[in-house]
Amino acid sequence: MKKLFFGALVMVAGLFSTANAQIQEGNWMVGSSIISSNFGLNTGAGYNFAIQPKAAYFIKDNVALGGYVDVGFNKVTKGTPTEFTYGVGALGRYFISPGEAGVDNLLNHGRWFFEGNVGVGGRSVENADSTTGLDFGVGPGYSYFITPNIGVEGLVKYRGRAGFGSEGLNSNITFNVGFSIYLPTGQAKRIANEVK
Repeated sequence: MKKLFFGALVMVAGLFSTANAQIQEGNWMVGSSIISSNFGLNTGAGYNFAIQPKAAYFIKDNVALGGYVDVGFNKVTKGTPTEFTYGVGALGRYFISPGEAGVDNLLNHGRWFFEGNVGVGGRSVENADSTTGLDFGVGPGYSYFITPNIGVEGLVKYRGRAGFGSEGLNSNITFNVGFSIYLPTGQAKRIANEVK
């Protein structure tokens, strides 16, 4: 019963925290890109849909470091080979403060950010080119906070895979839509101590 009560208190406290509190030092960000489409930069590339869970810890205000997992499938048309993509690694995200570098926040309920990642990943196509090796990417995004602790996000990202296999480099530009939940660690610890 205590755990249920504690969980409810953390959720209520999180919903009423200020709009800047979610990206402060000591908080966690957990989320996923649930729709990812790309336009290939290589000959014969098409569209792709994937899920990309990620989690990060704010090491200081506006700066989060964490990890990601990438799993995707692609089949351009009936009769074409199925493509499987995968990756795992580290990511970093920097949120731009209002007015920083001449950037203002849209509707005062969100933040622009830059995200970068590096890890191990690959691409495998039935009876065709494959690449396994370094997985990397970088790009800008925007997180619109529908509540103080839940953001709907859009992200445009250059992604590359370089390594071993029959194709040395594969790259594309991805357009991602997803969400993130920002967990205020400090408030959770304070509430846990009060419950005891």
